[in-house]
Amino acid sequence: MPSSSTPDTELPPPAPGATEHRALDLANSVVHIPGGGTVDALATPATATGWLVERHLAPPGAPLQEYCASRLAGLRARTRDLFDSVAAGTAPPEEALEAINAALRLVPATDVLRWEPDRGLVREAVHPVTQVVEHAMSALAADAVDLVTGPEAASLTACTARPCSRFFLRTHARRHWCSTRCGNRVRAARAYARRIPAAH
Repeated sequence: MPSSSTPDTELPPPAPGATEHRALDLANSVVHIPGGGTVDALATPATATGWLVERHLAPPGAPLQEYCASRLAGLRARTRDLFDSVAAGTAPPEEALEAINAALRLVPATDVLRWEPDRGLVREAVHPVTQVVEHAMSALAADAVDLVTGPEAASLTACTARPCSRFFLRTHARRHWCSTRCGNRVRAARAYARRIPAAH
């Protein structure tokens, strides 16, 4: 796993909860970095495919096209809207609910049982390669629903270290930052602000 010194041109390590919830990982797949830049894991069909493959949401070599990557990014935007509302304790936008529900209905929810010599019995979604993004979006939407309707919903929060825009599951009440890097940046900014008056 990358250290907290990951360059700002790369996505930081997963925020708390993102390893367990791929929908949280999806919401955090675009990061605003100091200086006004953005790192977007779904920016191109190739990077979007890589993101899905790494999270076992698509087979290696899946033929994701621009339209599919755009649909995935659209679901991310609506998932972020949903998480924003949960973190703030407000009603979610109707557009977010509609997008999540539409993604849930894209494919059948039941996987099939298969035997693979190297893995044994496995549950797996069987679908044509043309439906890769539909299955991925449905799985991500289902995970988002599980998160916001389950006991962890109360822990869902947004990082307060601007310009970071990531969400995370708070592990204790006093945690306000998604990563050590964000915490260090806030502390450094506060220390700098305290020194400025003393210099004049």
